[in-house]
Amino acid sequence: MKATQEQLKVKLQEALGAAFGIDYAGVDPILVSASNPRFGDYQANAALALAKQLGQQPRAIAQQIVDKLDVSDICKPPEIAGPGFINLKLKTEYLEAQLKAIQTDPRLGVAPTKNPKRVIVDYPSPNIAKEMHVGHLRPAVIGDCLSRIVEFVGHEVERISHVGDWGTPFGMLIAYLEEAYPEALTTTETLNLGDLSSFYRQAKTRFDADANFQEAARQAVVKLQAGDEKTLLAWKIVCQLSSRAYQVIYDLLEIAPFVERGESFYNSLLPEVVEELDKKGLLVENQGAKCVFLEGFTNREGEPLPLIVQKSDGGYNYAATDLAAIRYRVQVDKVQRVIYPVGTEQTNHFAQIFQVGTKAGWITDDVEFEHAPFGLVLGEDGQKLKTRSGEAVRLRDLLDGAIAHARGDIEKRIKEEGREETEEFIHNVAQIVGISSVKYADLSQNRTSNYIFSYDKMLALKGNTAPYMLYAYVRTQGISREGNIDFEKLGTDAPIVLREETELTLAKHLLQLDEVISEVEKDLLPNRLCEYLYQLSDKFNKFYENCPVLKAEEPVRTSRLVLCDLTARTLKLGLSLLGIRVLERM
Repeated sequence: MKATQEQLKVKLQEALGAAFGIDYAGVDPILVSASNPRFGDYQANAALALAKQLGQQPRAIAQQIVDKLDVSDICKPPEIAGPGFINLKLKTEYLEAQLKAIQTDPRLGVAPTKNPKRVIVDYPSPNIAKEMHVGHLRPAVIGDCLSRIVEFVGHEVERISHVGDWGTPFGMLIAYLEEAYPEALTTTETLNLGDLSSFYRQAKTRFDADANFQEAARQAVVKLQAGDEKTLLAWKIVCQLSSRAYQVIYDLLEIAPFVERGESFYNSLLPEVVEELDKKGLLVENQGAKCVFLEGFTNREGEPLPLIVQKSDGGYNYAATDLAAIRYRVQVDKVQRVIYPVGTEQTNHFAQIFQVGTKAGWITDDVEFEHAPFGLVLGEDGQKLKTRSGEAVRLRDLLDGAIAHARGDIEKRIKEEGREETEEFIHNVAQIVGISSVKYADLSQNRTSNYIFSYDKMLALKGNTAPYMLYAYVRTQGISREGNIDFEKLGTDAPIVLREETELTLAKHLLQLDEVISEVEKDLLPNRLCEYLYQLSDKFNKFYENCPVLKAEEPVRTSRLVLCDLTARTLKLGLSLLGIRVLERM
């Protein structure tokens, strides 16, 4: 109810002005959603904030504000509580009118932004030639979710995967394949990604121990950068094979389509970046390397820490490529906002490249570059999730495990309930529940925190889990099937009447969707939307248990059917923004 909040803020500002004879149009009356709905739906804290300025007791200020405050079209008479809080409780008829207004709105009251921007979300961005593992889960899932939400708000979103497809790692791999498996460098049909990952590990071992192999790897990079035909063909084969394997994971996760624009895309632009930084007086030569010294970054000895842009041998690192990407995105893509969902271990890196971008004049007040950091996925022992051999768990194995666990739960429930279901039904439900549970378990955490991966917890039918949300939606559809009700044909002329406390509680929560989505679009914390959907499911279940729907008399029956429909549509929309599909039956 963003519009309601804004109306109340204006009324509070007018009351402040009338009470104290001062223009308070620019003052934020500090209106917040009340934490305890028994006391009110909103709470104004202006009296406490102004006590020192006005030299009066907060309760006295609050009383003067209330005396001048006219919210009779929206709220019941305001109440002063505690040291000077002004509690505002929405009128039932106002809530009924607001629900009526969103009943036929496909956006459920979430108005598109009036100031759309061009936005790039940089994800999932894996490194080519390596199998995707558990560490790739969060950038894919969080990046996809943020893209969906920012796009739904009304911004023009371009999803770009900044894959690692250039530099020394490729030199190592190509040099090793040329030596040990030359036939692999002629076609994508010879290898699979598992082979490549194994070869990459062997190449890294050789590179670390063999000086001659190091030189061969460096020469392979030189050939690649020079456009050597044979080396380029090998590089393309590796990239194509990797992209094909990654797409299987993305399809399984139902990640929205994105554009692959890897480090190689910016290779030809790197000399321009160095030249421009040099012309602006930002580059300093340090031990043969071209660097930018930054404010606030020092080494262990307290000496200034440089960001290397070009190495002493003339080569470039990924900092240079990231700077080229910043420059390109501002000058060519013409973006106003760029979001990087990348792990917290890269926090310093992003702070450094953003500082260089600002010093270079690429990042200005008109364009926002944001690092949206996230924590680690841990095993139940509290350590990084790994296999028994100590390697990171393959992402495909993780997802297949979730589907298998979901299938076991579903088959057990079907047997206990004495139901008969087709193999197609079981397969589809297991796939959606399994994948949704993994995604929701990730998104429901504050992204800045680590979390423990547990199939048992994420697949539980109770609690803040995907199955709980999906089951709440299924319950609404069960009402439709049982009563042979077509929600779309309820009619807009049917009155909405809210009589029971659980109806009012559910109604208020339904009307808060726009506030929640607005918050997530700004702070990039999907767990806020998850918490909203969890609370919605919980409030709906309490409504369902306490308020008969199909057996109620008119006009209450139709009114409650509308509440069921709005709940279903809100759950479906909210889950879709998380990248989760609903089920009609489970």
